[in-house]
Amino acid sequence: MTIQCISPIDGSVYVRRETLNRAQADAAVGRAQAAQKEWANRPLAERIALVQAGVTAVGAMNDEIVPELAHQMGRPVRYGGEFGGFDERARYMASIADEALAPIEVEDSGAFRRVIKRVPHGLVLIVAPWNYPYMTAINTVAPALIAGNAVMLKHASQTPLVGERLAQAFHSVGIPEDVFQNVFLDHQTTSDLIGARSFGFVNFTGSVGGGRAMEAAASGTFTGLGLELGGKDPGYVMDDADVDAAAETLIDGAMFNSGQCCCGIERIYVHESLFDSFVQKAVEIVKGYTLGNPLEPDTTIGPMAHARFAQVVRSQISEALAQGATPHIETFAQDDGGAYLTPQILTNVTHDMRVMREESFGPVVGIMSVKDDAEAICLMNDSDYGLTASLWTKDVARAESIADQIETGTVFMNRADYLDPGLCWTGCKDTGRGGGLSVIGYHNLTRPKSYHLKKA
Repeated sequence: MTIQCISPIDGSVYVRRETLNRAQADAAVGRAQAAQKEWANRPLAERIALVQAGVTAVGAMNDEIVPELAHQMGRPVRYGGEFGGFDERARYMASIADEALAPIEVEDSGAFRRVIKRVPHGLVLIVAPWNYPYMTAINTVAPALIAGNAVMLKHASQTPLVGERLAQAFHSVGIPEDVFQNVFLDHQTTSDLIGARSFGFVNFTGSVGGGRAMEAAASGTFTGLGLELGGKDPGYVMDDADVDAAAETLIDGAMFNSGQCCCGIERIYVHESLFDSFVQKAVEIVKGYTLGNPLEPDTTIGPMAHARFAQVVRSQISEALAQGATPHIETFAQDDGGAYLTPQILTNVTHDMRVMREESFGPVVGIMSVKDDAEAICLMNDSDYGLTASLWTKDVARAESIADQIETGTVFMNRADYLDPGLCWTGCKDTGRGGGLSVIGYHNLTRPKSYHLKKA
């Protein structure tokens, strides 16, 4: 089977790759499982140093990577790629590895040695998405390798060059080829491998449907799963908020990367006293965007990664307008009815509309007026998703009190669409389960092993 990346720039085929058949995939699994044991026996400091060297090698490729990303998924070159966040996350996980993986000493007396060690799962499969293809992959790749696992990376068909770049960089610094493998697999082969207990742990970032397929494949195998399945993340602007700062950050969170971010802002609730001023500011920001070819330095918002993704957003907007929503952005001249989509702000929206309930994953946001915190909390929780929420206020205690009542994985105050590697990246409800990064990320990529040693 052949996978191909259709470039959103012009609809041409940018990359083609052949997938592994089942026999080839089984052989790759066997090589990885065999190589993992020797890798895990290397000193932790050596594994850390090799992963950090691999990260540096990726950085050296950035001038080539940035236009590749534009061709593959449409992000404008003016933003310089993902290496800053990629490097930050990997370096942080390297810095906490000694502490996170340290044994828990319960007793070491004349009679007993009792200790809990963290040991690697063995082989970890990482199924990575196309929207932030380097940063989402490194969230698991770096700690998995540092913890002593072998890794097989299956990247999205929209970004096939990313896995190849990572393999090239990591192998160039001495990480064994069988310890880190970039693989091209079709859905059925992936499911078959999971069902055959080929992996000790599977980390998947993608759609709810994809997450269900992973759970179905792993059913009865007791394979550990980490699932991050998207979101419908809310922002709440309280009556004491800095309106300009809130609008700038929340609208950027809604529109950056053409809205293609799992933790992007997809719905905004504004206290009624600030509603008009917030909407006015938000509309001014979006009207200032330049939609166009992502290879052009003046472009501030590029095409969506595929025309079919843009069609989902268009259909949500059309339905909302038919139900009474008010659009605030006139169609941009560069909107071609395909991947190039006008960013849109909607008011007079309700939770009866798909655009306020289903994940859009595109450059559209609905804004609603609320009378108080109780109404805002109710609306923020009225969702099948729970990844992040963004609260805007000058009152930290008020924000934390509201945060305690929101069904979500991460709560931000006076910022949005951000990932702090020191905190667990996690979610609830249809967003999935598990947790990446932080100390907890290491705990999920290893298993506890207890030692009860009675001394003679």
